[in-house]
Amino acid sequence: MNEKRVIVAMSGGVDSSVAAALLHKQGYEVIGITMKTWGFMEVGGAPKHESGCCSLDAIFDAKNVANSFGIPHYTVDFTKAFEEAVIDNFVEEYLNGRTPNPCVVCNRKIKWEELLKKADSLDAKYVATGHYAVVEQNHESGRYTLKLSQDTRKDQTYALWGLTQESLSRTIFPLGDLTKEEVRNLAEEFGLKTAKKPDSMEICFVADDNYERFLKERVPELIEKVDVGDFVYHGKKVGEHKGIPFYTVGQRRGLGMAFGKPVYVKSIDEKNNVVELGDKDELLECIVQAKDLNYVSRNELKKDEIVFAKIRYSDKATPAKILYADSKTIKLSYLEPKNAITPGQSLVIYDEQGYVLAGGIIDKYTG
Repeated sequence: MNEKRVIVAMSGGVDSSVAAALLHKQGYEVIGITMKTWGFMEVGGAPKHESGCCSLDAIFDAKNVANSFGIPHYTVDFTKAFEEAVIDNFVEEYLNGRTPNPCVVCNRKIKWEELLKKADSLDAKYVATGHYAVVEQNHESGRYTLKLSQDTRKDQTYALWGLTQESLSRTIFPLGDLTKEEVRNLAEEFGLKTAKKPDSMEICFVADDNYERFLKERVPELIEKVDVGDFVYHGKKVGEHKGIPFYTVGQRRGLGMAFGKPVYVKSIDEKNNVVELGDKDELLECIVQAKDLNYVSRNELKKDEIVFAKIRYSDKATPAKILYADSKTIKLSYLEPKNAITPGQSLVIYDEQGYVLAGGIIDKYTG
């Protein structure tokens, strides 16, 4: 396997463009791959103009950057794998009253598993992306570690906790020691077309950020499959909801009722088809349980150990005590309550140096 050959996932954005340019200048034999994972005709949401990743604009931008450095570039169709691994999971989770993070699934199942298969076919040792993260090897334990990037505001380790040791051992993150400002400055210096291209903020295949529209279009029989149910507030029925897939813990807008004060979705009971509402302070909880664990920088966590944990991408990692941990499940207690702990989102655990220790999917446990 050629250790100087690297497959770079090029989305057409500034980050992956600079990642490819840096590796090229470092002497790697770079091969650019743009992964076509979905199309607007299939997912809707932006019928008049395709922009963002997987669009024709994105593919052309990636190809333009590759051509400017003489890097070979290919567009590879991963739509079937993406639909089965990511979109189907996204829909199923909402149908079960959970709020998924599709980027976590995509990173593990598509951006790495599928890309590494492509790397193998091209005799490439490494894959690289424009993620803001740092991968290292701990020479004492032999494990590959994942660490916070230099730019903590743009850090993406929260969505990368699912990467296996095999994946990390073959991964390069060229932007891990750079800030976003430095990346844009490099793009200008390299004369890249993508230098001033804005970042994409929404979930890629829900370009209009309208999950309800997406779910209804994706599952035409959805309205028939889901039943209206009870809104319950402080133990009393106060109205009817339109179906549990259309709500998420912490939601305030779109409830269709007026209370004279802010009221939020506190919990979703899909078995009894009940959406429980509560006041803002009732969304504060300390205990979190997660399943489907992946241990990253270490292979275990110890009871009573103090760690730092995040419950959503925009969250700040704050201190928590491990109550229980095995190979499949972890339970911890935050030292200070967290707001709107949401089943389906990821619990990502760090140490005080910023290394990702483990991650998992938040389960429906409270107490």
